[in-house]
Amino acid sequence: MCPLDVERDPSASRPEPSDAPASQPTALKAYRLTVAYDGSAYFGWQRQPDQPTVQACLESALQEVTGESGVKAYASSRTDTGVHAIGQSVVFRSERWKAECDKLPFALNTKLPLDIVVREAVEVPLTFHPLRDSRGKRYRYTIYRSRKGDPINARTHWWIRRRLDLDAMRGAAEMLLGEHDFQSFESSGSPRSHTIRTVRQLEITSRPHMDGMLIDVSIEANGFLYNMVRNIVGTLVQVGVGRETPRWVLDVLAARDRRVAGATAPPQGLCLVEVLY
Repeated sequence: MCPLDVERDPSASRPEPSDAPASQPTALKAYRLTVAYDGSAYFGWQRQPDQPTVQACLESALQEVTGESGVKAYASSRTDTGVHAIGQSVVFRSERWKAECDKLPFALNTKLPLDIVVREAVEVPLTFHPLRDSRGKRYRYTIYRSRKGDPINARTHWWIRRRLDLDAMRGAAEMLLGEHDFQSFESSGSPRSHTIRTVRQLEITSRPHMDGMLIDVSIEANGFLYNMVRNIVGTLVQVGVGRETPRWVLDVLAARDRRVAGATAPPQGLCLVEVLY
């Protein structure tokens, strides 16, 4: 089990890889890890005082396998409490790791809890930034539509008992494609310099599961605002249950007001699928 993060600096600002001194030791190398995790037991990615986080677990493992104290891991996305990932992108620097890159995942996975797995490691330039160098991200949000619950996978989907009109939801989703001001879909707490984003893909698919249907909302964009995916899903569900028409989404966009959109979907249905470079 990963130890609790006992670091006492609660600062919300995240140090950047580029903040390192300009004159780097020649032995210093940078590595990009692809990390998967079940976020159910963690208070998100970012370190928090006295709470278990994915960053704290991964940094502890990195320090063990490299033998270096103070190794820092920088992620492309600060996923929230309960949110999952299969393609989180993480960068760290090391002077002491001498083996091949493909040995890193195996070494790290022996030190990590079973709900965090390093899938891949590649060497990258020291100037590489996991967020600024990305071309976009892909997320998937999963809904289980059934009158009866699924106790096995309850931590990975949003259980909705009411019927959902998927055609209506798809019609609403089409209106979110392209470049828009997504201010209505940004939760407070992490303001950005601007709220214009380009949604490249927004698909809704379904498949039978147990006593109902699993519905996946897959979305790719050049960037995401805080809780943007969960707020989009909550808005699409309002259309799916018949409370609003698909064209209502245009009114939501035009309002630029978070209060106009649907409720934020719960975190457990969200998964970071891939960071694009």
